[in-house]
Amino acid sequence: MQTRPANFVLSIIIPVYNEADNIHTLYNEISNNIKTITNKELIFINDGSSDHTLEQIQALQQVDPSVHFINFSRNFGHQCALKAGLELCSGDVVISIDGDLQHPPSLLPLLLDKWKDGYDVVITIREELPGGNFFKRFTSHNFYRLLAKISDLRLKPGSADFRLLDRKVVDVLKRFEEIDIFYRGFVAWSGFKQYEISYVPEKRKSGATKYTTAKMIRLALNGLLGFSTLPLRLVTLTGLVISLVSFTYGFYAICIKIFSDSAISGWASIMTGIYFLGGVQLLCIGICGEYIGRIFMQVKKRPHYIIAETSLKQDP
Repeated sequence: MQTRPANFVLSIIIPVYNEADNIHTLYNEISNNIKTITNKELIFINDGSSDHTLEQIQALQQVDPSVHFINFSRNFGHQCALKAGLELCSGDVVISIDGDLQHPPSLLPLLLDKWKDGYDVVITIREELPGGNFFKRFTSHNFYRLLAKISDLRLKPGSADFRLLDRKVVDVLKRFEEIDIFYRGFVAWSGFKQYEISYVPEKRKSGATKYTTAKMIRLALNGLLGFSTLPLRLVTLTGLVISLVSFTYGFYAICIKIFSDSAISGWASIMTGIYFLGGVQLLCIGICGEYIGRIFMQVKKRPHYIIAETSLKQDP
């Protein structure tokens, strides 16, 4: 087992978006679970909040110098907030945790114990209780099953962005330049020695979830299209199958016309075929367009986020 330094710096990165009512509660729970750690930094990434989230963080900073903030110029999204935290943190070990208190801070000591045991990555797996959101549980489970089938990633259903990373893993993740970020996939793809911990999500203390269905669909697409070209191969296969069927039917129609006196009727079947092929073509164009659109956005090389202000030191 790899030995860990006795004196280490812990960075906790916390993306927040309109979580003003949860900031102090979250800070207190985190602080209570890392009392013995003297070298630490709690980095709140304010992802364009429209409430008093930033003011609450700055108030904490006045009484605790280990608290820092990164304030985005607008809302750039949860994954971009994680990226900012990873790029600006200085810890030997880094933990990311959401700001809605559904990731239990009580697990922080256990995550650190596993890191001290020699693990480079400690990921958490969310266990849904019976009677929870059936739609979310069903779609999440099947998304991870599909991702495993069409790519070389093996993500367990319930994988969360509540994780611990060793500094060397953080340094690797900082080299990723994809415009469409999917850190769950990046961490799994990068390898390293990993350990899994299951947890039951806590109830949200205040406010409503900011992770809408549209955002979940976009994150799922980032995972599916960012780690597999199978959809493009399916487009090719679909085209070949339809071409073969069309050629066979055309040959059949010619034979009937030559060797039979009966007229070939079938306006309905022809129109059905036209509409079917049109739908398939549009679907294939849409899949190709998703990949082309991602290439288009990637070559622009726009920044993932813009920092309006921060209490952390930035590289020139």
